[in-house]
Amino acid sequence: MFAIALVLILGILYLGLLASGLRYIPNNRIGIVEKRWSRKGSVRGGFIALSGEAGFQPDVLRGGLHLRMPLQYRIHKMPLVTIPQGKIGYVFARDGLPLGPTQTLGCNAKAHDFENVTAFLRNGGQRGPQRKLLREGTYAINLAQFVVITAEQVFFLPLGRGDQAVLQNMAREIAERRGFEPVVIKGAGDTIGVTAVENGDSDEAGTEMEAGDLVGIVTVHDGPALDGGEIIAPVVGNDPSDTETFHNNFQDPEKFLAAGGRRGRQLQVLVEGTYFLNRLFATVEMTPKTVVEVGNVGVVVSYTGETGVDLSGVDYKHGELVRKGQRGVWSEALLPGKYAFNIYAGKVIMVPTTNFILKWIRNESGVHKYDENLSEVSLITKDAFEPSLPLSVVVHIDYRKAPLVIQRFGDVRKLVEQTLDPMVSAYFKNIGQTRTLIQLLQDRALIQKLAGEEMQEKFVHYNLELEEVLIGTPTASAGDKRIEDILTQLRTRQIALEQVETYGRQEQAAVKERELREAEARAQQQKKLTESELSIKMQENQGKAEYQRALQQAAQMRAVAEAEGARTRTLAEAEAARIRATGEAEADKAARIGVAQAVAIEEQVRAYGGPQYQLTRQVMDRFAEAVQESGVDLVPKIVIHGQDGDGQANVMQGLLTMLLSDRFGQAMTDGPTAPRRPEAEQLRNQVRESLAVSGAAD
Repeated sequence: MFAIALVLILGILYLGLLASGLRYIPNNRIGIVEKRWSRKGSVRGGFIALSGEAGFQPDVLRGGLHLRMPLQYRIHKMPLVTIPQGKIGYVFARDGLPLGPTQTLGCNAKAHDFENVTAFLRNGGQRGPQRKLLREGTYAINLAQFVVITAEQVFFLPLGRGDQAVLQNMAREIAERRGFEPVVIKGAGDTIGVTAVENGDSDEAGTEMEAGDLVGIVTVHDGPALDGGEIIAPVVGNDPSDTETFHNNFQDPEKFLAAGGRRGRQLQVLVEGTYFLNRLFATVEMTPKTVVEVGNVGVVVSYTGETGVDLSGVDYKHGELVRKGQRGVWSEALLPGKYAFNIYAGKVIMVPTTNFILKWIRNESGVHKYDENLSEVSLITKDAFEPSLPLSVVVHIDYRKAPLVIQRFGDVRKLVEQTLDPMVSAYFKNIGQTRTLIQLLQDRALIQKLAGEEMQEKFVHYNLELEEVLIGTPTASAGDKRIEDILTQLRTRQIALEQVETYGRQEQAAVKERELREAEARAQQQKKLTESELSIKMQENQGKAEYQRALQQAAQMRAVAEAEGARTRTLAEAEAARIRATGEAEADKAARIGVAQAVAIEEQVRAYGGPQYQLTRQVMDRFAEAVQESGVDLVPKIVIHGQDGDGQANVMQGLLTMLLSDRFGQAMTDGPTAPRRPEAEQLRNQVRESLAVSGAAD
């Protein structure tokens, strides 16, 4: 029984012991396994037990239940590593191969999987800060082997009291370099707050600048050092077609070093874009782009590159000009524009290509400030005066010769102060010694012209073009009144001369005025004479015009009269013909009517008893018509019967009686069968003949 009980107790203890080895890992955490003892002993080299030795095991436990031998294993529950969007995580390896003499960061050419500790260590993974970064996401990383530093927190398994302070210092150093965020260089017109230097050398906060006018100058802190004589690392691995060495703007440190990259400042710069750079590997300094304004060119003096062949020519003995990209002064200047120029690889000297004025005038200078140290030229004239001569010189530099000027003088300011100033001053001092003060004043235009012609050749010798020389009025030094006295005398003399000239002109004006008056008088008379001549001429012309008009009117009237006469004649002839025809027709008509009437009358006469009877009838008819028209009563209202004493009728009655008796008596005497008169018979025959002719014609 005792044995059974003992077995049961041991079984229960064993089961309890097994139950104590059961561990639950949440899905949002991992378990780091620490093996306390092993038959293989402890780890002999390194920190992680890759072969089952006692120590931290390479593999982690993920979410779920896990059974491990009690007391032999210790499980450290740690959170998953999460890198937020747009952030960067840095990795520090506690175990691995030691870094090389030229290394600052651990190599990740083959050992790049931080979630597989075994693969990392067996592929040559190195201890210390790593070149590879962690981008956005969640990782199940063994925090005993790796320390992950982010902007929010440091993920690690504490091994000692000093770990926290060391890792926080590393996080602070990365933060000072703005290493938890990518390098962002925005396009032109955008603004971004950037730190002037991101390598921790400056404590000044970045100022807001126009990001489109910035370039990033990269300094690499890992890899082989530069060769002797080099001050900046050359460009390497910049060909995208070469996938083995293309480091994508320093974002792949392993490929950068494989391509032969060196530590130090890089010749290659970063332009607009976003770059995920390991700030422990490379830092970025923002500098303005080089802007060559319109009206200027930029002469490049390169501090790096291979030694080139001199392009200046055998006649140029002041230095060498080389091709673009070589060390020295480039033979081709930068034209106006913006350039992503590395200011540590060389410098760009601006040379104006538009005309600029150099002023030798007290307290005056041009916008470019090349002449701010120039002053008026002090002269000693032939008559021992000491005036100061203000002058201006217009200069032009050919953009193709700008490199020659820079190679010879260094910059435009040195050219002005060390060459042009002494040359121009000496020239005008020589001019001043050959002329008096009055000649300097009076011959200024001639001196200015001669100076422009004679100095032009000297300017060409210095690869310059002299456009124009402008000379001002000589002035006296402070306290010297002699020049003012001379000027006063000259002014007085000039006033006297002007007065003489004025009087002479006034005399001439008077003479001219008299001549003018005479001319005006002549003009007035001439005007009248001209008007009379013109009037005569006009009248003559009018007479001629009227004469011609009369001739034309006479000719017109003659033509009209002739035409009217011809028309009248034609109309008369036509009218005569018409009248003649009408007359003939009327005559014919009248003849016929007359014959007919005669025949009718004759027949009527015969019918009424002959001509005597007919006459009486007509007289009575006419008498009746007269009585009717006069309105006299046929039977008078008052009858005045007049009869003489012997009982006879009145005169009217007697007259009528006589007439009637006479007529009737004659009629009765002739009788109805009286013969026709000869003339009536002749007329009758003519009518008959005409009627016969007409009838024949018809």
